[in-house]
Amino acid sequence: MEKTGVNDLLCISIKTNEGNMGEKLVIVESPAKAKTIEKFLGKGYTVKSSFGHICDLPKTALGIDIENGFKPNYQVPADKKKVVSELKALADKAETVYLASDEDREGEAIAWHLQNRLGLKPENTQRIVFHEITKNAILDAVQNPRSVDENLVNAQQARRVLDRIVGFELSPVLWRKVGKGLSAGRVQSVAVKLIVDREKEIQQFSAAPFYKVTGMFHPESAAGKVKLSATLDGKFATREEALEFLRKCNGGCRFSISSIEKKEALRYPAPPFTTSSLQQEASRKLGFSVSQTMRVAQALYESGKITYMRTDSTNLSSLAINTIKQTVTESYGEGYSKVRQFHTHAKGAQEAHEAIRPTYASDRTIEGTPAEKKLYDLIWKRAVASQMADAKVERTTIVISSDKFPEKFICEGEQILFDGFLKLYIEGRDDEPEEETLSQLIPDLANGQKMDALSIEAMQKFAPKPPRYSEASLVKKMEELGIGRPSTYAPTITTITSKRGYVVKDSRPGVKRESVKITLDGLSDIAGTGTIKETIVKETVGAEKNRLFPQDMGTVVTHYLEDNFKEIMDYGFTARIEEDFDRIAEGKLGWTNLISAFYSPFHHTVEAQNQEKTHVNSERELGVDPKDGKPVYVRLGKFGPLAQKGAGEDPAKQFASLRKDQSIETITLEEALKLFELPRHVGDIDGKAVVSAIGRFGAYIKYDGKFFSLAKGQDPYTVSIEQAMELIQAKEEAAEKSLIKEFAEEDIQIINGRYGPYIKHKGNNYKIPKGRGAKPAADFTLEDCRNLIDNTEATNKKAPARKTARTRK
Repeated sequence: MEKTGVNDLLCISIKTNEGNMGEKLVIVESPAKAKTIEKFLGKGYTVKSSFGHICDLPKTALGIDIENGFKPNYQVPADKKKVVSELKALADKAETVYLASDEDREGEAIAWHLQNRLGLKPENTQRIVFHEITKNAILDAVQNPRSVDENLVNAQQARRVLDRIVGFELSPVLWRKVGKGLSAGRVQSVAVKLIVDREKEIQQFSAAPFYKVTGMFHPESAAGKVKLSATLDGKFATREEALEFLRKCNGGCRFSISSIEKKEALRYPAPPFTTSSLQQEASRKLGFSVSQTMRVAQALYESGKITYMRTDSTNLSSLAINTIKQTVTESYGEGYSKVRQFHTHAKGAQEAHEAIRPTYASDRTIEGTPAEKKLYDLIWKRAVASQMADAKVERTTIVISSDKFPEKFICEGEQILFDGFLKLYIEGRDDEPEEETLSQLIPDLANGQKMDALSIEAMQKFAPKPPRYSEASLVKKMEELGIGRPSTYAPTITTITSKRGYVVKDSRPGVKRESVKITLDGLSDIAGTGTIKETIVKETVGAEKNRLFPQDMGTVVTHYLEDNFKEIMDYGFTARIEEDFDRIAEGKLGWTNLISAFYSPFHHTVEAQNQEKTHVNSERELGVDPKDGKPVYVRLGKFGPLAQKGAGEDPAKQFASLRKDQSIETITLEEALKLFELPRHVGDIDGKAVVSAIGRFGAYIKYDGKFFSLAKGQDPYTVSIEQAMELIQAKEEAAEKSLIKEFAEEDIQIINGRYGPYIKHKGNNYKIPKGRGAKPAADFTLEDCRNLIDNTEATNKKAPARKTARTRK
């Protein structure tokens, strides 16, 4: 696996005498990390950066000698040759070279590449590791060096080679069978399958209605207006059954307490964070994406504020436990402290030897960006709470019975006797239930005590459909299945959501639903007779925020791979491969043996698919248009899923793109026919047509060659000419206000945009410089505009293609 971007290596040369032998060279990771370490090393240290892996497989070729034991052909990228040259010059002068890259398998591979590529001698090369950037940790690592662990290197190499083989051989098959530009991967394809399978569950789910009965009771002889909510211990399938039960409750029905049970219980704190639990909790509590969490955590680690952030261990060191105990005792008192050690249950836990925690528990807050402060606060609370006392609660359950029916009303309440760790931290949950159990306070009551029913309600409910995955819940599922490891979760999700068009992260509104509510009100504590009333409750349900939806391309590719590469798409197989990587890291399995056993059957299947000339057919026939009898299809087109009316050589065939919330697999004939109603002629303004339509960025109005996005809540199928006129007028007025100056003869406009003034010329935008000494945009002449445009164009031509920092895989 490659390690780039923020995990870039740093070289710190320790000089004794300028230009003489005897200096020491320490190789660590990232410029930010180097700055932190430099504080602990003192004077005489020179810092150099190598910016990532110095070796990798070639980008345009397989880079693996299949016939020669799967030997990788590692190369130094062109942009690293100068760096390698500088590193080698420093290493040749050094008395000792310390390889101090990260302590996981990826870091071990980095150290191995450095040792080999720089030609380091074993006798003066030391491997040192630390999981936190503190003075004590670094000095201790220097005092306890070791050699590069070949088993860890082989485990990383096996992952890199296997994933390269799968991607390099399988992706071209998809190009021929499905469409150009597609890709497949050992982990990414299985992650997409999880999302596709969940979507299938949702589509097949049928929400059977039922009636839930609740009652509001007042204990007889209780002081004040005490009201207790209770829920019937059974549910009713139909409206008639629920109505019949409420009739039984009406007219002289007596209620009393048949049992009271009080129990003390303990609530325990969650363990300190692993990589996956941090990603999940940061998503729930902070709204961070998985990649954002890792980016911020990396910055916190490199600045010495937290321990290493790629780990599946929940263990804490003895030193950390003792310092946290001191912090808890000083902040909350002796009674809130409880020392405990957690044990890791994750499959193949191996990334590091300690959970994620603050390096100094006494540092309650830190300096940094807002995101860094929020994530640090979360890590600090979780680690400290893990060493706090259990919370003690008293749970009371009261059973309320009637003399007219066997069903019981259950009243539950909970009282916190001692808050313990709850004083600091409560763990979040993924899919919060629609209704939370009431934490009602229950007064002292007696067995047999009469209970007056104030009201009883039967509310129609529907079983909730399976929830779509969020990034956090997908990580949790992958961890449960043993798919991937801490270092792979974030890049896998980034790949499937932003690079391939297989999955989209989206928020979608709920749907309106009507439910029946039957209420028995006005009950008298003497006669027990009230009024039964039935009403219709309108509610919006099923709204989803930042959930993962499969796109049609992802579904088509998943189905093809399931049909033809069953082993690759098997959850168990993917998990077993991860376990084999663990065995390689432990020295129990040769890495080439694993690759060899996998490659032969896999390559045979690839060759068989290459021989088949058939193309995957994504087309689905929905029926015929009742107006003209033409067949209607949906299929994947060059620019995404579309509906087609007409077939064969029909010259009047029509095409319409599906909306982003529609799918080839689930769209109906009626929904598809509605798509052909657009573009729609709304009316005319000054003799020019106004047309409504849906485009790539949503619904819009087109008028006089200009496009105007519809406001939220406006429907392109129903928008009126009056609404369109208001929208166009408002947009044109806003545009006039933003126009600073115009040179119409050369099609140049100076516009005040959202991020400052810019020049618009022939469809291109040119930012006007800001800052001290910059000429105000309002004072620009035509010549100023020409010069800025020419200079910007010249700069763009000279600049090399911009490379984006690749996430660690």
